[in-house]
Amino acid sequence: MDMKKIGILHGKERSFPEAFVARVNSKNVPGIIAEPVRIDKAMQGEFSGYAVIFDRISQDVPFYRTWLKNAAVTGTAVINNPFWWSADDKYFNNCLMTKVDVPVPKTAIIPSRDLPDDTSNESFSNLAFPLDWESIFNYVGFPAYMKPFAGGGWKHVYKIKDSEDFFTKHSETGQLVMLLQEEIVFTEYYRCYCIGGKYVRIMSYEPRNPHHLRYVADFKPSAERLQQMTDIVLRINKYLGYDFNTVELAVRDGVPYAIDFCNPAPDADRNSVGDENFEWVVETAANYAIEKALAQKDGQDNLTWGEYVKRSSNKSPLV
Repeated sequence: MDMKKIGILHGKERSFPEAFVARVNSKNVPGIIAEPVRIDKAMQGEFSGYAVIFDRISQDVPFYRTWLKNAAVTGTAVINNPFWWSADDKYFNNCLMTKVDVPVPKTAIIPSRDLPDDTSNESFSNLAFPLDWESIFNYVGFPAYMKPFAGGGWKHVYKIKDSEDFFTKHSETGQLVMLLQEEIVFTEYYRCYCIGGKYVRIMSYEPRNPHHLRYVADFKPSAERLQQMTDIVLRINKYLGYDFNTVELAVRDGVPYAIDFCNPAPDADRNSVGDENFEWVVETAANYAIEKALAQKDGQDNLTWGEYVKRSSNKSPLV
């Protein structure tokens, strides 16, 4: 029997990649072995050598992202789909959710404060100056949050109390394209892992705590609320097509609003998520990677594609 290799591609992260490899191998599935990915050359159209690659780092390393696209086109099941990950952003996520009945905060996109490299004022002949700030502020309301439309890690996130505060803080953001988003004043907050579009773990989360204490929250959702949130998490990932993602939900007046759900390399460090959540994510990720490896077929596309792409390419209604 030919061995099918499951590889994990990662950066300085250690606790999850090491535990993932050990967990896959501890299951002793015939014909399946896991290891950290090793790349010593990259030639077009050549198979990567891996049936499955779990990607934890290509958002920060453009070389890895394009290498993974070649791996995908030569038959590797890449978790997450590198083509979709490249195309996606947080603003599009919100736009799509308004069309598929997932509650999201009111959100506007704001052009960068500074001109992008190699552009001038003439490059923006289609953009009104000034923008209709009154309409934007009335739509979103204050207080609000401002954050980059792509990226994560709680970097460059600002709380905005009024229009004057907005212009002061926006002047600090350089070439970043920012979202201006309604504040959801929540009574409960959850971070939810979703793996394989079917396995969900809902974790109490307190984003106002220091990073290492955010999972030390103790909200007590009813069975009905748990089911409601599970359905939202599954719906989001069905449309986006992520194999591995987290969704953050803020509950206001009994309604879970999806706050942040474009996290295709989510935090899975034992020190931040805690032992129980870490155990769940390692075990579930290992089982799903094995499932993908057993289903992988050489010479064909083995990626996961979301309903947005599938329905759009078929010219089918989104809902």
